[in-house]
Amino acid sequence: MANELFLKYGCNPNQKPARIFMQEGDLPITVLSGNPGFINFLDAFNSWQLVKELKQATGLPAATSFKHVSPAGAAVAIPLTETLKKIYFVDDIELSPLATAYARARGADRMSSYGDFIALSDTCDKETAKLIAREVSDGVIAPDYTEEALEILKGKRKGGYNVIKIDPNYVPNPIEHKDVYGITFEQGRNELAINNDLLSNIITDNKNLPDDAKRDLIISLITLKYTQSNSVCYVKDGQAIGIGAGQQSRIHCTRLAGNKADIWWLRQHEKVLNLPFKQGVRRADRDNAIDVYISDDHEDVLAEGAWQALFTEKPSVFTREEKKEWLTKLTGVALGSDAFFPFGDNIERAKRSGVCYIAQPGGSIRDDHVIATCNKYNMAMAFTGIRLFHH
Repeated sequence: MANELFLKYGCNPNQKPARIFMQEGDLPITVLSGNPGFINFLDAFNSWQLVKELKQATGLPAATSFKHVSPAGAAVAIPLTETLKKIYFVDDIELSPLATAYARARGADRMSSYGDFIALSDTCDKETAKLIAREVSDGVIAPDYTEEALEILKGKRKGGYNVIKIDPNYVPNPIEHKDVYGITFEQGRNELAINNDLLSNIITDNKNLPDDAKRDLIISLITLKYTQSNSVCYVKDGQAIGIGAGQQSRIHCTRLAGNKADIWWLRQHEKVLNLPFKQGVRRADRDNAIDVYISDDHEDVLAEGAWQALFTEKPSVFTREEKKEWLTKLTGVALGSDAFFPFGDNIERAKRSGVCYIAQPGGSIRDDHVIATCNKYNMAMAFTGIRLFHH
């Protein structure tokens, strides 16, 4: 190991010179393959913290799919249903627990995960490496790799795929710095432990938080801790199904994340599951076609000359009425927010995406309105008392 690593350039090719380095000691990482860049390392170090905390909080292998310093997906190793295996395109491959976590993290929002940077909480095994090898991705960070896994990953991109090994015992300095416009900012690291203690202050009439809901709320809060603010995260069955990042308005976060959760659920409708794709259509092209088919612009993919390139026959229209009815069946969703909800409209939007459980800091002057809206829908909401801004 060394205490510095020079990079081709910074965020953009005109930003030179560029490097990562330690003020004291050696870098806690080893590059096993490829030549990671500035943004790759930003994704790598943020995503590694996320999966490390998910594993500590749940005891389960964890994975995340990062794009531009925010997670597109995050999950722990909960077994997949046959439907999820199909919509994640992993029904033809053997999955270890770690591979299952990554299949969930990658599969929830495949459009956003295209070209992702991956973090794994555990040693990357052969099954996970095989899954990574067939997806479009920029790189992976993990505490270690089996010999078989490393051989598979080194073969990706003709040997140019970025593979980073990180020391799982590395402890960063409790004070961190960041330069902006030649001025150095200093703050204590956000080392807040996110656990069930944060969910003890349930302020709604409904105070029932099942264990699965607590797990999902913890996953949402840890995910938000490493998501560019403002941010909101919907979670179901151990995986983020909708993440709204970097929005100036809280309601826009809630809508963005809710729309992603809706798309995740609509992909499980029989009309989508049974789309008659031709043999040989690439997964990325299927993702694009499904996204359009689910949208209100689905006529574009069904137009003459368009569907013939993708399907063996013209699919039937997925009507708004059918989509609306199917969305009413989504329930049991957990929702976390990195700061308080200022208005009840966020709760109204969350309800449309099956949210039953909420964790947020509280502290708005309109908390009474937010609580009343939760009570109207018999939701259980905990005030955590902590904010999770990340910039």
